[in-house]
Amino acid sequence: MHPVLRAAADRQWGLFTAVDARRAGYGHDEIHALHGAGTWVRLRRGVYTTAERLDALGGRPHGLECLAVLLSLDRPDAVVSHGSAARLLGLPVWDGLERTVRLTDPQQWRTGAGFRVNCAPLHAHEAVRHGPVRLTSPARTLVDCAREWPLEDAVVAMDAALLAGRTTLQELSLVTAAQPCWRGAPRARRAIDLADGRAESPLETRGRLRIVGSDLPSPELQVAIRAGGRLVGVVDAWFDDAAVAVEFDGRVKYTDPWHERSPGQVVWGEKRREDDLRALGIRVVRVADADLGAPWPAVAQRLGSLLATSGPATRRFSAAPRALGRRRSA
Repeated sequence: MHPVLRAAADRQWGLFTAVDARRAGYGHDEIHALHGAGTWVRLRRGVYTTAERLDALGGRPHGLECLAVLLSLDRPDAVVSHGSAARLLGLPVWDGLERTVRLTDPQQWRTGAGFRVNCAPLHAHEAVRHGPVRLTSPARTLVDCAREWPLEDAVVAMDAALLAGRTTLQELSLVTAAQPCWRGAPRARRAIDLADGRAESPLETRGRLRIVGSDLPSPELQVAIRAGGRLVGVVDAWFDDAAVAVEFDGRVKYTDPWHERSPGQVVWGEKRREDDLRALGIRVVRVADADLGAPWPAVAQRLGSLLATSGPATRRFSAAPRALGRRRSA
């Protein structure tokens, strides 16, 4: 590959256009021959990459498809948005999200094979750069998604972004304030009202929403329990009046534990911690992924019964909510 064309490809995740190729001295017949031989692969009309590059990537990741659409449309003001931006930002996405490339352009609405362009206003602070691609900011992305996604999935994505420090509730509220009459705006506002960046996993978010939806009190999240001058543990959810702790048991806690602990060490540590909590008069309810489905009414009934009775008359522990959740790390 000519150095001029290679330089253009290096700036664009390995993609280049027919215009880039002609600028490097490749004629129409040569471009056609390289494509016909399989050396170059056409992703969109006038947009190419090399077969070697695709092999190295193991396929056509969504970010590559987004950039290919942007290059083919040649719309300088268009940005990657909605679910496509969520994917590029590394946010949790709705399981039912299609692979259609989503873009926003302040001047033009358009749809085509595998892409959709929404025509909508876009303020300067609502666009960020991700390598060669411009995309909507985390706050704008989350609100755009929340206007279309199921409520629970929107809150999961918001919680994850808040936990990671990618946005704030204030930023989310400012975006929705600028979209008062947009389609789906009430859905986005509901998601923001339910979001809480202290949730440390999608299971914790979904479990909290199940609790709220069962006409039970909203729990405090990430509450540190201390006794005898030491930290007994940090519980996922806490009901102070009843001294009831809820622990959300995701499978990843045991199959991919933190800090190089073995699954056996995690199980043993969890048992010891729960024994210590119970010894203090704290009731503990464990909730797994499967409990959020058909078994949930029984779980909610049990939790409601526990909340109907007071905790120990004399407390030998203190309970203090943490201001922030902890991001999972190795």
